[in-house]
Amino acid sequence: MKYQCMLRIGPAAFRIGSAWAEPIEALRRLYALYPQPQDAIADYTVRLEPAGVGRRCWRPSVRIAGDHMLPDAAPMALRHGLLAVEMGMNLQMALGWRRHLLIHASSVEKNGRALVMTGESGSGKSTLAAMLGERGWRFMGDEFALIDCATGMVHPFPRLVSLKNRAIEAMRDEVANADRFGPLMEATPKGDIVHLVPPESAIARMVEPAKPVMLLFPRYGFPLDQRPVGQGEAFMRLTQASTNYVALGEQGFQALHRFVSGVPALAVDYEDGEQAISAIDALWEALP
Repeated sequence: MKYQCMLRIGPAAFRIGSAWAEPIEALRRLYALYPQPQDAIADYTVRLEPAGVGRRCWRPSVRIAGDHMLPDAAPMALRHGLLAVEMGMNLQMALGWRRHLLIHASSVEKNGRALVMTGESGSGKSTLAAMLGERGWRFMGDEFALIDCATGMVHPFPRLVSLKNRAIEAMRDEVANADRFGPLMEATPKGDIVHLVPPESAIARMVEPAKPVMLLFPRYGFPLDQRPVGQGEAFMRLTQASTNYVALGEQGFQALHRFVSGVPALAVDYEDGEQAISAIDALWEALP
């Protein structure tokens, strides 16, 4: 395509092509600290194409294409082109990645040990991971936790953090450097969205795995509460949160069984970010 760039996020390499310059320019700015793939070889290709004849210039409309596609996906406005690229990269991972067990989860690390958080959209897992990443933890990712099927370690996938609605202002209060924020995209299918570049240290260490020692199921907007989650419940909830558990077959089952058998799980309800972080700090300090 006319406009292209390549980048590596954790173990995955992407080639991004676009019929328009604007999404690639935004991508190059926000991913400037990320390495290029070795030998210019990409695992996946993502393309932003006009949704129909004449839709490149007249009311520009973007269709997400690539190695893996959803044919019935609705096109997006060009002003949401950066979001389309991010969705395209996530789609390639969700439908094509087989090197690790993928869990739709955020993760952070401290002293070589990882905290994994998963839940439904709106549970706050991305915002909590981003906040912890500014407060002494290493941000590992907000979209996928990559579980090594052989070792059980969590591998980072620290793409841009997708901040939605009220989380945008919360993170502007946390992050002093305004250059780490992408453009405000209003009225997307998920509301207002701004992308945040992870801390430079998280990008520099994105090939370093960590041992998972805690699994949380956060839930935003409820009075503070917590309860242990049994292995059976955790297993079922994680099968629903995994995009490739079925495709991995036996090794996926073994990896997930090992994970829930060795990692304590808790459900945590909270009313705001400070409350949640205080609860997480207390739980972390209580770990053996």
